[in-house]
Amino acid sequence: MQASYKKKLVQHLNRIEGQIGGIKKMVEAGRYCPDILTLSLAVENSLESFNAQLLENHLNEHVQHQFLRGQGKKAIRELIKIYQLANK
Repeated sequence: MQASYKKKLVQHLNRIEGQIGGIKKMVEAGRYCPDILTLSLAVENSLESFNAQLLENHLNEHVQHQFLRGQGKKAIRELIKIYQLANK
């Protein structure tokens, strides 16, 4: 993984971790449900963005190399598996 992608991804995970901590504190404090849901949905959006960045890295680095090394079928199987997981 390229250092620039790794740095971005770790920063993204740190933000998500903070958001999760915020949700936990809100629940513990008995905050208003719509406020908690708003933050929870923001976490979902953050995870979707994280997944998109990670997939971009995978496509640019690993899938490209797999095709160049004659491992295109393996790359396609992996991508189909990811697609299926994303669409359950």
